[in-house]
Amino acid sequence: MLNQNIADMLNDQVNKELYSAYLYLDFANYYADEGLDGFQNWYEVQAKEERDHAMIIRRYLQDNGVRVTFPAIAEPDKAFHAHIDPLKAGLEHEQYVTSLISDIYSAAFDAKDFKTMQFLDWFVKEQVEEEKNADDLIKKMELFGSDPKGLYMLNQELLARVYTPSTMLAE
Repeated sequence: MLNQNIADMLNDQVNKELYSAYLYLDFANYYADEGLDGFQNWYEVQAKEERDHAMIIRRYLQDNGVRVTFPAIAEPDKAFHAHIDPLKAGLEHEQYVTSLISDIYSAAFDAKDFKTMQFLDWFVKEQVEEEKNADDLIKKMELFGSDPKGLYMLNQELLARVYTPSTMLAE
């Protein structure tokens, strides 16, 4: 059985991961409205990955005898005025998620809950990748986004992204 505080934190993280999916779908909607189908695709794939994260945590909780609850998911409330705005909001959000994962990891460490620490190791590594991807996308937009041809090429690059289910779902 999991420590109640850790179980509560993980249960809350399921909600946060589902919110992340909502947020990224909102970003995809913005880019769809702007005619940037590659950026739309990139965030639709990102939303699927966030949903996967929620499902992985959900299964971990269930495997450890914890009932998973589903409180309401907050509505995204960002307004965008430039194509780079969702990208910057995405990096900020990933940094926030990293802090949440770190808080859970710290609580697991304090409780000497080594199995949860081991479980969270994947999420710690995943957050490094998530933040890097978000930062790289901002850099590319800053370099090429103000040039229509550069924006077109970047959009085409992002259109090629394909969703691949997490290997953690199969474990």
